[in-house]
Amino acid sequence: MSYEHEIRVTWADCDPARIAYTGRIPNWALDAINGFWEDLLDGDGWYQMELDRNFGTPFVHMSIDFRSPVTPRHRLICEVVPVRLGTTSITFRVVGRQGGTLCFEGEFVNVFTQADVFRKAPPPADVREKIEAVLQPQPAQ
Repeated sequence: MSYEHEIRVTWADCDPARIAYTGRIPNWALDAINGFWEDLLDGDGWYQMELDRNFGTPFVHMSIDFRSPVTPRHRLICEVVPVRLGTTSITFRVVGRQGGTLCFEGEFVNVFTQADVFRKAPPPADVREKIEAVLQPQPAQ
């Protein structure tokens, strides 16, 4: 089951061509991933993970393929799915759609860290268990 995050794209998000600034799209994808964490961890997103749970998930890789322009015409729905869970990493697939049209799709890889020492570490056992329950491995390409 995927998580869906709604983004309100506004005029201020757009360039003179009346489409979203390219740099906003990774920001929206990261906002959606934070929403995924909040949904999975009972309201705890990156801020609470770092400060209250003592683990972080800094990014080590991002790739995005652009398919159709994003505009303020429709809400941007970002679907977030964890597709790989390693010993110390997690990979998300984020797909952005507006009005049923595929706008972008991307892969985002994070490494788990122990926040107070910023050192790579496995995710806490309870977090791993929750991720495994919603993990949707992608077929090999």
